[in-house]
Amino acid sequence: MRNTAKLTTAVLAAGALTFGLTACGSGNSSGSHDYSGPLVVAASPTPHAEILNFVKKNLAKKAGLDLEVKEFTDYITPNTATEDGSVGANYFQNQPYLDDFNKKRGTHIVPVVTVHLEPLGLYSHKVKKADALKSGATVAVPNDAVNEARALKLLAANGLITLKSGAGNEATPQDIAKNPKNLKFKEVEAAQTPRSLDDVDAAVVNGNYAISAGLKPAKDALVLESAKDNPYGNFLAVKKGNEKDPRVKKLAKLLTSPEVKKFIEDKYQGSVIPSF
Repeated sequence: MRNTAKLTTAVLAAGALTFGLTACGSGNSSGSHDYSGPLVVAASPTPHAEILNFVKKNLAKKAGLDLEVKEFTDYITPNTATEDGSVGANYFQNQPYLDDFNKKRGTHIVPVVTVHLEPLGLYSHKVKKADALKSGATVAVPNDAVNEARALKLLAANGLITLKSGAGNEATPQDIAKNPKNLKFKEVEAAQTPRSLDDVDAAVVNGNYAISAGLKPAKDALVLESAKDNPYGNFLAVKKGNEKDPRVKKLAKLLTSPEVKKFIEDKYQGSVIPSF
């Protein structure tokens, strides 16, 4: 991962470590599995924690699941906390991001069930259409490898740039073959992309951060990712070996229930799309 917010992550990591010393039933780093106590799940605040809290309030008790939701605002600590056993599972990421994370950090996180898609979008406070961006305009993009590549693919799919043949899930601005508007790119932490909108001409923002910032992806995005054949669905994940945790199985079933599907559709109005 490039240019992560080291201070924020360090503080959150310290919190996760402290929490791990007191949490019950979240597993541990020794390889043994303790499936008693509550299932503690690390999640981004929006929409992941909101969905989990809906499950906790409306479905978990009847299913015999003791669920605890712990919110994190970065994309690193939820995986490191799952790896070291501070939490029992996480819900915030997609497969390309997880593959990159496991490879670079030596973690062993695996997906359990895909729940929803948050379409990535291009937003602006200065123009109302993507083709209205002026020559030399600056576009903020997430600075982690997978989301930056995803952002560039979004721009390419809408004719703003052309990527070199073979540019994959780690594409960077250096992989741009054609840039007719001579766009300039500012790499910022994904969580900061909405705040950058006053400083740049446009920004590519992850769906969860767009919603948290009061943006409505289905309405406000200049261009928006298509849900068709999209590999970026967000899933419940655990450390390898914990897939058979009965608490995880219960949560996976609840997260893909008709009640959760209706909650997502009613609350997010197309800005978050059920994947089941």
